[in-house]
Amino acid sequence: MKKVSIDPITRLEGHGKIEIFMDDDGNVANAYLQIPELRGFEQFCVGRPVEEVPRIVTRICGVCPTAHHMAGAKAVDAVYHVELPLAAKKIRELHYAVYYFYDHTLHFYYLGAPDFVVGPTAPAAKRNVLGVIEKVGLEIGKQVIEHRRFAQDMQILIGGRSTHPVFCIAGGVSKGLTKDDVAELAEKGAKCLEFAKFSLKLFEDVVLGNKEYVDLILSEPYRLEIGDMGLVDENNKVNFYDGKVRVKDASGKEVCKYAAADYYEHIAEHVEPYSYLKYPFIKKRGWNGFVEGADSSIYRAIPLSRLNAADGMATPLAQEHYEKMYETLGGKPAHQTLAIHWARLVELLYSAELWMEIAADEEILSDDIHTIPTATPTEGIGIVEAPRGTLTHHYETDENGIVTKVNLIVGTTNNNAPISMSVKKAAQHVLAGKKDPEEGLLNMVEMAFRAYDPCFSCATHSLPGQMPLEIKVFEADGSLRHHLVRS
Repeated sequence: MKKVSIDPITRLEGHGKIEIFMDDDGNVANAYLQIPELRGFEQFCVGRPVEEVPRIVTRICGVCPTAHHMAGAKAVDAVYHVELPLAAKKIRELHYAVYYFYDHTLHFYYLGAPDFVVGPTAPAAKRNVLGVIEKVGLEIGKQVIEHRRFAQDMQILIGGRSTHPVFCIAGGVSKGLTKDDVAELAEKGAKCLEFAKFSLKLFEDVVLGNKEYVDLILSEPYRLEIGDMGLVDENNKVNFYDGKVRVKDASGKEVCKYAAADYYEHIAEHVEPYSYLKYPFIKKRGWNGFVEGADSSIYRAIPLSRLNAADGMATPLAQEHYEKMYETLGGKPAHQTLAIHWARLVELLYSAELWMEIAADEEILSDDIHTIPTATPTEGIGIVEAPRGTLTHHYETDENGIVTKVNLIVGTTNNNAPISMSVKKAAQHVLAGKKDPEEGLLNMVEMAFRAYDPCFSCATHSLPGQMPLEIKVFEADGSLRHHLVRS
């Protein structure tokens, strides 16, 4: 049995590796996604005043801090049993739409696009954003940077900081918006809306216009028939900030639909010994392993899943592209892993439309942006759709609001089992009969996880708040001198 390691895997947030085991004929017997890192934020927050937690959890990751800030803020609102003024809710949603635009642009152009625009088997040195710019032109590269800067500036305007926002407080937001603020938001939003349209056109020309890429998207190695999870509004349309979590099985049948406070009745987590990252599943179905099909208890929580779980988009242009995507993919639900990139661009357009829609709402100019909490703090759960999947924050406190317990189920945690299955399936097909697979083929295995835009920094946590510490000291000749272990 031969072992092939992809270590580290590339173009992701966090650290991970893929271990592939091949028989003597070059066929893949098994493949494992392993997450060697651990983050202890669930323990870091214990003993802190709960109102501090939304600011602490932004430090989990520099890529998705806003998602944690929003989920944390909603959990704190629930802890204090307080309802937000309408203006505060809309300001939060506006900030979140801007953040989504910023984040989805990052993944498509910097992390995902190199596999399509440059090519999945192109030299590794070319498969990056510089290679994309070289292929599509310097002017487009400038536009990518410019429009991400627009979104970053607007996040600072609303949230106070570019990377770790601080504006959400228990019962509302810390500052309102002025007419000048709204005018700038509308101006930048209009430009970003045009850029979202351009990005979809680029995908249409470069990816959908290439039969080889379309065949790759539709191919069996990149297809996974399991359930889908996503947040929906009262009309079952996609919503990033608010609503209920809807879960459908692989056939498209609704399995459950629940409010944030009820998540524990529907979702449980399985543990495997080879990874710090847990494996959520549909609780009432029980853990039935890494299997596909309508009876599977595993689900995905990704842009494509949000679109599968919903009945449509809440804005008109995004709805048009939603319909076009499903028509091309053969209808709903769609299970093509590489189509996640396309769904992400549909959401990019939706976020820009939503940005413009809320920026035009006069309610966001109201001074009524904070309801002072008066109830005794207890327990609260907040759920948002992070770009990488459904994000749940669950806080428990004593009567003084001091945190006693925290549980986080992160988007990438929801996707852990699907990512593992996608990696194995891609490896078994792409590497079949390849006794010494070349780097380009190994990248095609990586493409199976990269579509999920995983954030392993966010997703790994320890149940007891401890982790082993292992130190190995080697001699110059490579022999082991000391091996120290804390258990």
